[in-house]
Amino acid sequence: MVTILLDSSNTNLSVGIAKDNLLLEAISYEAWQRQSEYMILELNKLLEKYNVSKEDIKEVIVAKGPGSYTGVRIAITIAKTIAVALNCKLYAVSSLRAQKDGTSPSICLINARSGRSYIGVYEGNKILLEDQIMKNEDVMNYIDEHPSYSICGDVKYLSLESKETNNIKEMLDLKDSVESINPLSLKPVYMKD
Repeated sequence: MVTILLDSSNTNLSVGIAKDNLLLEAISYEAWQRQSEYMILELNKLLEKYNVSKEDIKEVIVAKGPGSYTGVRIAITIAKTIAVALNCKLYAVSSLRAQKDGTSPSICLINARSGRSYIGVYEGNKILLEDQIMKNEDVMNYIDEHPSYSICGDVKYLSLESKETNNIKEMLDLKDSVESINPLSLKPVYMKD
């Protein structure tokens, strides 16, 4: 059983392919405002490399947000199209939760612009702080209050260093914590104050 994994919710484009719940390969690189140009090309490269036909694809896992308004929609549109066209299962996971460090409590962040961050905090399968928008000042206070937690995500905008994680691997691991969804009912997660 082949699973396709897609995330374009932030500055990176991330594409992965798994077989029988084992990640074969993941591609991830910064492609800010170019994800729509490259996502299908990168996916096709992986499908060709592993000699996967469309009949082999049984699942799609996609990051549903929060994140960049357009970025989130790119991966979701591609995922929904694949799921409908191939009549396969679709799973949607939090973009923040996909960034977590599987080995320690994690503060996961994405720049929400205007002095704010999308934040979610996780430890293993537990959600310690639900995905939400927080002022950057409050985020920094939260980080100071939890010095042992890993900081995950693209946090250069906060002048912080991030623990390197594999969002595609985390997405694959998260599949078991969510139910498959009807592709026609999947909507991106946009957070507002």
